[in-house]
Amino acid sequence: MHAMVLKTPGTALEWTELPDRHPGPGEIRVKVVACGVCRTDLHVLDGELPEPRMPIIPGHEIVGRIDAIGAGVEGLHPGQRVGLPWLAHTCGVCRFCTSGQENLCDRPLFNGYTRDGGFATATIADARFAFPLGEAGDDVALAPLLCAGLIGYRSLVIAGEARNLGLYGFGAAAHILAQVAKWQGRSVFAFTRPGDVAGQDFARGLDAVWAGGSDVMPPEPLDAAIIFAAVGALVPLALRAVRKGGRVVCAGIHMSDIPSFPYRLLWEERQLVSVANLTRRDGIEFLAQAPKMGIVTKTTRYRLDQANAALADLRAGRFEGAAVLVP
Repeated sequence: MHAMVLKTPGTALEWTELPDRHPGPGEIRVKVVACGVCRTDLHVLDGELPEPRMPIIPGHEIVGRIDAIGAGVEGLHPGQRVGLPWLAHTCGVCRFCTSGQENLCDRPLFNGYTRDGGFATATIADARFAFPLGEAGDDVALAPLLCAGLIGYRSLVIAGEARNLGLYGFGAAAHILAQVAKWQGRSVFAFTRPGDVAGQDFARGLDAVWAGGSDVMPPEPLDAAIIFAAVGALVPLALRAVRKGGRVVCAGIHMSDIPSFPYRLLWEERQLVSVANLTRRDGIEFLAQAPKMGIVTKTTRYRLDQANAALADLRAGRFEGAAVLVP
């Protein structure tokens, strides 16, 4: 097998030939056919997440075909198309796992961070955390749903019944969530980097009722806002934009420090909450509904050996939507 390997944070990924790996009990081997490139991959590369496993193969928006099955695996078969998300394994016995909050597990593993991920021609996965994808839909188009779509969906559920929904940072997750919100009958207000005219036009093309810079207040108060950009300074701006009793959801796994802000921005029962990872239930619910929603993902394809270029383009904002590696 071949993979793009991160050996030390802050360095480029290296094209590496590795021995073929074999699944153990409860595991499957998946031949990767597409893997999305996520902002979280940049956080791993930059050493912004604690206690990463090194060396590591990044990638956690994985679409592939099962080509080997370990002992004890039931309900899956060779040749089946599956998706592998960020959450790769949970202990199943801690207080969070036993109370329906496995996304907060005390001893989790994550694809592309503490367990080798999908920037490779093949990967080993815990069979319990593989989502059957069926045969409908293009592999590349499906890949961003495995994280950008899933974390967006969980964020939307936590945002509640918001009619006017603000999305701060209009990248891979927001461009999917905007379509989900429209399908649900919500109005989307898109916030981009100040001066990002192309990004604002992209949002309007997905039927956002308004698009502007993150430094501008929307034309009417928001019921809720979801922050996808890893910029802590957006929190006070979002709190200012939501109505009394409104909610601000921080959807990223990492964010720069939140600056101090006056209590009046939080007063009047506004809420500030965060989203951590996803549960398998989130994945099952969202992936079952996604075909009905008519989601169209905008993707830019890169060969597997172009992973460094894809990450650089993501960092610089050189494309709209999502980047996907194709071995």
